[in-house]
Amino acid sequence: MLIINVQKKENMDNNIQEQINDINRKLDLVLEEVLAQKQTRQSIEDLTADLTIIGTDIFASTVTELDNAGVEVDGEAVKLLMLKLVRNVDTITELFEMLESGKDLLKDMSPIVQQVGLDGMHLMHDIEKKGYFDFFKEAIRILDNIVTHFGAEDMKLLADNIVTIMETVKNLTQPDMLKAINSALVVYKSIDVENVEEYSLFKAMLAMNSKEMKKGIGFMITFLKNISKNTNEHQNKS
Repeated sequence: MLIINVQKKENMDNNIQEQINDINRKLDLVLEEVLAQKQTRQSIEDLTADLTIIGTDIFASTVTELDNAGVEVDGEAVKLLMLKLVRNVDTITELFEMLESGKDLLKDMSPIVQQVGLDGMHLMHDIEKKGYFDFFKEAIRILDNIVTHFGAEDMKLLADNIVTIMETVKNLTQPDMLKAINSALVVYKSIDVENVEEYSLFKAMLAMNSKEMKKGIGFMITFLKNISKNTNEHQNKS
Protein backbone atom coordinates (compact mmCIF):
# COMPACT_ATOMS: atom_id res chain seq x y z
CA MET A 1 0.00 0.00 0.00
CA LEU A 2 2.84 2.32 0.84
CA ILE A 3 4.51 1.53 -2.47
CA ILE A 4 1.33 2.40 -4.41
CA ASN A 5 1.05 5.76 -2.66
CA VAL A 6 4.69 6.53 -3.43
CA GLN A 7 4.15 5.74 -7.13
CA LYS A 8 1.05 7.95 -7.24
CA LYS A 9 3.01 10.76 -5.62
CA GLU A 10 5.82 10.36 -8.16
CA ASN A 11 3.33 10.42 -11.05
CA MET A 12 1.73 13.59 -9.70
CA ASP A 13 5.16 15.19 -9.31
CA ASN A 14 6.00 14.25 -12.88
CA ASN A 15 2.75 15.73 -14.16
CA ILE A 16 3.30 18.93 -12.24
CA GLN A 17 6.87 19.15 -13.57
CA GLU A 18 5.65 18.66 -17.15
CA GLN A 19 3.07 21.41 -16.70
CA ILE A 20 5.72 23.69 -15.24
CA ASN A 21 8.03 22.92 -18.19
CA ASP A 22 5.18 23.62 -20.63
CA ILE A 23 4.44 26.91 -18.89
CA ASN A 24 8.15 27.82 -19.05
CA ARG A 25 8.24 27.09 -22.79
CA LYS A 26 5.19 29.27 -23.38
CA LEU A 27 6.72 32.03 -21.24
CA ASP A 28 9.89 31.80 -23.31
CA LEU A 29 7.84 32.20 -26.51
CA VAL A 30 6.00 35.17 -25.01
CA LEU A 31 9.27 36.75 -23.92
CA GLU A 32 10.75 36.22 -27.39
CA GLU A 33 7.68 37.81 -28.98
CA VAL A 34 7.84 40.74 -26.56
CA LEU A 35 11.55 41.14 -27.28
CA ALA A 36 10.92 41.03 -31.04
CA GLN A 37 8.18 43.64 -30.76
CA LYS A 38 10.47 45.78 -28.66
CA GLN A 39 13.21 45.48 -31.26
CA THR A 40 10.74 46.29 -34.03
CA ARG A 41 9.42 49.29 -32.15
CA GLN A 42 12.98 50.42 -31.52
CA SER A 43 13.80 50.03 -35.20
CA ILE A 44 10.73 52.06 -36.15
CA GLU A 45 11.66 54.74 -33.67
CA ASP A 46 15.21 54.82 -35.03
CA LEU A 47 13.89 54.97 -38.59
CA THR A 48 11.48 57.74 -37.65
CA ALA A 49 14.27 59.67 -36.02
CA ASP A 50 16.51 59.22 -39.05
CA LEU A 51 13.72 60.23 -41.44
CA THR A 52 12.97 63.25 -39.28
CA ILE A 53 16.60 64.32 -39.46
CA ILE A 54 16.71 63.70 -43.22
CA GLY A 55 13.41 65.50 -43.75
CA THR A 56 14.61 68.43 -41.69
CA ASP A 57 17.82 68.58 -43.70
CA ILE A 58 15.94 68.34 -47.00
CA PHE A 59 13.49 71.03 -45.93
CA ALA A 60 16.32 73.28 -44.81
CA SER A 61 18.21 72.67 -48.05
CA THR A 62 15.07 73.32 -50.08
CA VAL A 63 14.38 76.54 -48.24
CA THR A 64 17.99 77.62 -48.78
CA GLU A 65 17.84 76.80 -52.51
CA LEU A 66 14.55 78.61 -52.92
CA ASP A 67 15.91 81.57 -51.01
CA ASN A 68 19.02 81.66 -53.19
CA ALA A 69 16.81 81.47 -56.27
CA GLY A 70 14.72 84.37 -55.00
CA VAL A 71 11.59 82.25 -54.61
CA GLU A 72 9.41 83.05 -51.64
CA VAL A 73 7.44 80.18 -50.12
CA ASP A 74 4.23 81.00 -48.36
CA GLY A 75 4.13 78.72 -45.32
CA GLU A 76 0.41 79.25 -44.93
CA ALA A 77 -0.16 78.21 -48.55
CA VAL A 78 1.94 75.10 -48.04
CA LYS A 79 -0.05 74.33 -44.92
CA LEU A 80 -3.34 74.71 -46.79
CA LEU A 81 -2.01 72.50 -49.58
CA MET A 82 -1.09 69.77 -47.11
CA LEU A 83 -4.52 70.04 -45.49
CA LYS A 84 -6.20 69.72 -48.87
CA LEU A 85 -4.10 66.67 -49.66
CA VAL A 86 -5.05 65.10 -46.34
CA ARG A 87 -8.74 65.90 -46.84
CA ASN A 88 -8.69 64.44 -50.35
CA VAL A 89 -6.79 61.27 -49.57
CA ASP A 90 -9.81 59.21 -50.64
CA THR A 91 -10.03 61.10 -53.93
CA ILE A 92 -6.33 60.65 -54.58
CA THR A 93 -6.67 56.95 -53.78
CA GLU A 94 -9.57 56.65 -56.22
CA LEU A 95 -7.47 58.44 -58.84
CA PHE A 96 -4.64 55.96 -58.42
CA GLU A 97 -7.15 53.11 -58.56
CA MET A 98 -8.52 54.53 -61.81
CA LEU A 99 -4.98 54.73 -63.20
CA GLU A 100 -4.37 51.13 -62.20
CA SER A 101 -7.69 50.11 -63.79
CA GLY A 102 -6.74 52.01 -66.93
CA LYS A 103 -3.41 50.23 -67.01
CA ASP A 104 -5.14 46.87 -66.67
CA LEU A 105 -7.63 47.87 -69.38
CA LEU A 106 -4.81 48.81 -71.75
CA LYS A 107 -3.12 45.52 -70.97
CA ASP A 108 -6.32 43.61 -71.75
CA MET A 109 -6.97 45.64 -74.91
CA SER A 110 -3.45 45.26 -76.29
CA PRO A 111 -4.25 42.00 -78.16
CA ILE A 112 -7.45 43.54 -79.55
CA VAL A 113 -5.63 46.69 -80.70
CA GLN A 114 -2.90 44.56 -82.23
CA GLN A 115 -5.48 42.46 -84.10
CA VAL A 116 -7.29 45.59 -85.31
CA GLY A 117 -3.97 46.95 -86.57
CA LEU A 118 -3.26 43.71 -88.44
CA ASP A 119 -6.77 43.71 -89.93
CA GLY A 120 -6.29 47.34 -90.98
CA MET A 121 -3.00 46.49 -92.67
CA HIS A 122 -4.63 43.59 -94.53
CA LEU A 123 -7.51 45.85 -95.56
CA MET A 124 -5.15 48.53 -96.86
CA HIS A 125 -3.22 45.85 -98.77
CA ASP A 126 -6.45 44.58 -100.38
CA ILE A 127 -7.51 48.14 -101.25
CA GLU A 128 -4.15 48.82 -102.87
CA LYS A 129 -4.27 45.47 -104.69
CA LYS A 130 -7.73 46.26 -106.13
CA GLY A 131 -6.46 49.62 -107.43
CA TYR A 132 -8.40 52.01 -105.21
CA PHE A 133 -5.35 54.20 -104.62
CA ASP A 134 -4.66 54.48 -108.34
CA PHE A 135 -8.33 55.27 -108.90
CA PHE A 136 -8.32 58.08 -106.33
CA LYS A 137 -5.06 59.39 -107.76
CA GLU A 138 -6.59 59.65 -111.22
CA ALA A 139 -9.76 61.14 -109.70
CA ILE A 140 -7.58 63.85 -108.14
CA ARG A 141 -6.08 64.49 -111.57
CA ILE A 142 -9.59 64.88 -112.99
CA LEU A 143 -10.47 67.35 -110.25
CA ASP A 144 -7.23 69.22 -110.83
CA ASN A 145 -7.96 69.48 -114.57
CA ILE A 146 -11.45 70.77 -113.82
CA VAL A 147 -10.12 73.41 -111.43
CA THR A 148 -7.40 74.39 -113.93
CA HIS A 149 -9.75 74.57 -116.92
CA PHE A 150 -12.73 76.30 -115.33
CA GLY A 151 -12.59 79.61 -113.50
CA ALA A 152 -14.45 81.03 -110.53
CA GLU A 153 -17.16 82.48 -112.77
CA ASP A 154 -17.79 79.07 -114.31
CA MET A 155 -18.15 77.55 -110.87
CA LYS A 156 -20.57 80.35 -109.92
CA LEU A 157 -22.70 79.59 -112.98
CA LEU A 158 -22.56 75.90 -112.13
CA ALA A 159 -23.73 76.63 -108.60
CA ASP A 160 -26.58 78.80 -109.90
CA ASN A 161 -27.75 76.15 -112.34
CA ILE A 162 -26.94 73.00 -110.42
CA VAL A 163 -30.63 72.31 -109.70
CA THR A 164 -31.51 72.48 -113.41
CA ILE A 165 -28.52 70.28 -114.26
CA MET A 166 -29.47 67.70 -111.65
CA GLU A 167 -33.08 67.70 -112.88
CA THR A 168 -31.82 67.15 -116.43
CA VAL A 169 -29.57 64.30 -115.30
CA LYS A 170 -32.46 62.84 -113.30
CA ASN A 171 -34.74 62.90 -116.36
CA LEU A 172 -32.04 61.44 -118.58
CA THR A 173 -31.50 58.55 -116.20
CA GLN A 174 -35.16 57.51 -116.18
CA PRO A 175 -35.65 53.97 -117.61
CA ASP A 176 -37.82 55.06 -120.54
CA MET A 177 -35.42 57.89 -121.47
CA LEU A 178 -32.39 55.61 -121.28
CA LYS A 179 -34.20 53.06 -123.39
CA ALA A 180 -35.04 55.70 -126.03
CA ILE A 181 -31.46 57.01 -126.08
CA ASN A 182 -30.09 53.49 -126.34
CA SER A 183 -32.48 52.72 -129.22
CA ALA A 184 -31.35 55.89 -131.02
CA LEU A 185 -27.71 54.92 -130.56
CA VAL A 186 -28.35 51.39 -131.80
CA VAL A 187 -30.06 52.78 -134.91
CA TYR A 188 -27.25 55.29 -135.49
CA LYS A 189 -24.61 52.57 -135.21
CA SER A 190 -26.51 50.43 -137.70
CA ILE A 191 -26.43 53.20 -140.33
CA ASP A 192 -23.46 53.31 -142.70
CA VAL A 193 -22.91 57.06 -142.65
CA GLU A 194 -20.43 56.99 -145.53
CA ASN A 195 -22.82 55.18 -147.85
CA VAL A 196 -26.15 56.90 -147.16
CA GLU A 197 -28.64 56.53 -150.01
CA GLU A 198 -29.38 59.74 -151.92
CA TYR A 199 -33.02 60.85 -152.17
CA SER A 200 -34.44 63.08 -154.89
CA LEU A 201 -37.18 65.54 -154.06
CA PHE A 202 -39.78 63.33 -155.69
CA LYS A 203 -38.46 60.23 -153.96
CA ALA A 204 -38.42 62.08 -150.64
CA MET A 205 -42.05 63.10 -151.13
CA LEU A 206 -42.95 59.49 -151.84
CA ALA A 207 -41.04 58.36 -148.74
CA MET A 208 -42.79 60.98 -146.62
CA ASN A 209 -46.10 59.42 -147.65
CA SER A 210 -45.20 56.20 -145.88
CA LYS A 211 -46.64 55.32 -142.48
CA GLU A 212 -43.24 55.39 -140.73
CA MET A 213 -42.34 58.85 -142.08
CA LYS A 214 -45.77 60.25 -141.20
CA LYS A 215 -45.36 58.95 -137.67
CA GLY A 216 -41.84 60.37 -137.48
CA ILE A 217 -42.97 63.77 -138.78
CA GLY A 218 -45.83 63.75 -136.29
CA PHE A 219 -43.36 62.97 -133.50
CA MET A 220 -41.05 65.85 -134.54
CA ILE A 221 -43.91 68.33 -134.79
CA THR A 222 -45.33 67.28 -131.42
CA PHE A 223 -41.84 67.43 -129.89
CA LEU A 224 -41.19 70.95 -131.21
CA LYS A 225 -44.63 72.18 -130.14
CA ASN A 226 -44.12 70.89 -126.60
CA ILE A 227 -40.66 72.46 -126.42
CA SER A 228 -42.10 75.79 -127.50
CA LYS A 229 -44.94 75.48 -125.01
CA ASN A 230 -42.61 74.57 -122.16
CA THR A 231 -40.28 77.47 -123.02
CA ASN A 232 -43.16 79.96 -123.01
CA GLU A 233 -44.35 78.67 -119.61
CA HIS A 234 -40.89 79.12 -118.10
CA GLN A 235 -40.65 82.64 -119.55
CA ASN A 236 -44.03 83.57 -118.12
CA LYS A 237 -43.00 82.26 -114.67
CA SER A 238 -39.81 84.29 -114.83
